[in-house]
Parts: sequence; structure tokens; C-alpha cells
Amino acid sequence: MYSTAVLGCAWGDEAKAKIVDVLAKDANYIVRFQGGNNAGHTIKLKENKYVFHLVPSGILYPEKMCLIGSGVVIDPFQLLAEMDNLKAQGISFENRFFIDPRAQIVLPLHRELDGKAESSDSKTKIGTTKRGIGPCYADAIARYGIRFGDLYDKEYLQERLENIFKFHNYPNSEIDDVLNELILISEKLKPFIKQIPYLLNDATDKNILFEGAQGALLDVTFGTYPFVTSSHTLSGGIAIGAGFGKKVDRIVGVFKSYYTRVGNGPFPTELKDETGDKIRIRGNEFGSTTGRPRRCGWFDAVAAKYAAMLNGIDEIALTLLDVLSGFETLKICTGYKIKDITTNEFPSISKTLEHVVPQYIELPGWKEDITGITAINKLPMTALNYIAKVEELIGKKVTIVSVGPERGQTIFK
Repeated sequence: MYSTAVLGCAWGDEAKAKIVDVLAKDANYIVRFQGGNNAGHTIKLKENKYVFHLVPSGILYPEKMCLIGSGVVIDPFQLLAEMDNLKAQGISFENRFFIDPRAQIVLPLHRELDGKAESSDSKTKIGTTKRGIGPCYADAIARYGIRFGDLYDKEYLQERLENIFKFHNYPNSEIDDVLNELILISEKLKPFIKQIPYLLNDATDKNILFEGAQGALLDVTFGTYPFVTSSHTLSGGIAIGAGFGKKVDRIVGVFKSYYTRVGNGPFPTELKDETGDKIRIRGNEFGSTTGRPRRCGWFDAVAAKYAAMLNGIDEIALTLLDVLSGFETLKICTGYKIKDITTNEFPSISKTLEHVVPQYIELPGWKEDITGITAINKLPMTALNYIAKVEELIGKKVTIVSVGPERGQTIFK
């Protein structure tokens, strides 16, 4: 058995799906261990475009087994719709796609609660996707949640629904409709229910690839709280969200060559100017799930080193390097100035992070189109220098460089 994790090391949207897709060819099992359909992964294969929200992107390889662990919260209606869309594109799920029965169910009331919290006059507005993910995780912690395994006992399911409706002061008159809808959809998903921890820990002769959603700076504990997601996005979340108790052999941290963020929250290197707009357009920085324009900024080595430390990464996958082509000068943040003090530590309090002044170094850019380059030594010297500086500042080697969305636009260093 050999295990690898691919983890986002910023605020999500680091092009993890591209790296998962490239590395999945050497894996037998691809496992999603946290998040919900608030995550969006886009993969381009030749003329085809595939968008994933819950299904592990390794499903594009016909011989791979794809698993959803207990740490994922699942909207069963959205999952079935996603599966149907992928089936229409020729993807098969039979005997190679499974869901852990402990995974929590996202109910319609969770989406309603999320929407209310994100309303324009709400004081708790975080900038979520309004998919009900946060309220579902909150109910799981409060022990009012409903799990996939509960769907197959009608009497118990009704009892659980009554509990959660009462907890949220929702009218009981809606319970029957929700109950019947869940029972109907549960029959369609029944062939895909299997205990994931046993599958993984018995797979002594298999290679396992763990696929993270969101990014380290959105971790519910170590991210820019409260502007975070509701799950553990770090490598430590693999044991919790997949039931995999062994040490992960290889942790690949995915970093964009610049930084982006969706939703509210501090973003020290954000560019609210023409440069930021140029990066956004060139990088097609619009959310796969919501279509929202992403905030764009320069690479932040302070945040990057913090994320690398939290995840215990072994190596770096640097993505979207091609987007930086054409800039005369590039900047990297190497420190934060807070009042009269300059620090290399990522602040623990978001309010502090809002007021830091990023300290930059400047590097010469390159004009060449690098999207067709397949060997590391063929990159412009200034691009190689940029990669080397990222390595130096984070203290880890870049082993994968992505220069475009296609599988073939990947350089192994």
C-alpha cells in the first residue's frame, strides 16, 4: 500500500483537481474526505469539460475506485444529479463508486438556514456558497444530524427528522414530504453504500489517493476564522474524514502561482487594480460552483509556509504558472508589517490579518507563452527563478508545475 494526499494550501481553488487527475493514473482508490458540494473542481480533457462537486475526480479513469468518506456532507439530490450528468458523458459508477454510511445528509432546511445567514442584512455573513454545508456540519456536531445509513430505516429516519425539525423550529407538516423524498432517493443510491474505513485499511496491495476540498487557510480551526469552511481541510482531516488510521506516505501541497480568494475575509496581497483584473481574466478566476469572480493577488509566502507547516507537506505542485506570462515584474510577499513590527508568522486572529501591510520582493517576469512546454529546463530562466524563489521561501521542492488545464500541460521536475 502507498498513500498520497493532494491538499490545497491557500483559500481553495488551487487547481487541485488537475493535480488529482494527473496523479490518479497511479492510484487504485481515490478518496474524498471532507467538504460538500460547496467545492467545485473542473477538469478539461481534450474537448470535454467535467465539473465535479461531490464525486471524486478520479472517476474519469474507468478502472479506478472512487470513495466518499464519512467526513463529507452530502446533498443526496445534488449527488444524484451530478452522477446523472457524468453518466450522460459516458462515465460509469457501477462497482467502483461508494459512500460511507456515516456521511451526513444535507437537507433542504440546511440550505434555507445557510441562505438566511448569508442574507444582505445578516451580521453572520461569511460569503458561503449557500449550499447548506455549514448548518449541516453544525447539526452533526450538535448530534441532530442525519447520516446516510439512517435512510434505510424509515421509522428511525422519521424520528431523526422530527428531532432536527424541532431543533430548528421548523413546522412538522413538512416532515412527510422530506421523508418520502429521502426514501425515494435512498433506493437509487443504495448500491453505492459501503463502509469506507474497511475498504481502505484492507487495501494492503492498493495505492490510495486522498483528494482534499477547499484549502488550508479555510480550515475551521487553523484558517482565517470565522471566514472559513466548516470542515478540517488539513492532512489531519484524513483520519477523521476517511477512517484511515495509517500515516499518509506522500503529501502534495498545491499552490497557485498567485493567490485567490472567494467570499469574505482578509486577503493581504489582494490586488484591487488592473493587475488583479488581468490575472482574473487570464486565469479564468470564476468559481466552478457559483460563478463568482475570485479576488486575485500576488503569491503570499507567509501564508504558504504556514499552510505547508500545518499539512506537513513533502512537496509542492505549483499551478497556473502560465497565467503569469506577460507580466514585466512579479511580486512575492515575504513578510507582514503589523504596526512597527515585521513578522514571518501568519496571524492567529483574522482582525489582525486585515491590517497587515505585505512586504514584497520583486522578480522579473517573462513574456513567452509557456503552455506548450513539457520539460522543466525549457521554461524561461525568469520562470525558473520564480519557481526557485517559491521553493526557497516555503522550504520545500516544487516537483510538479502546471502550465495549462489539460493533463498534458504538466511538467514533472
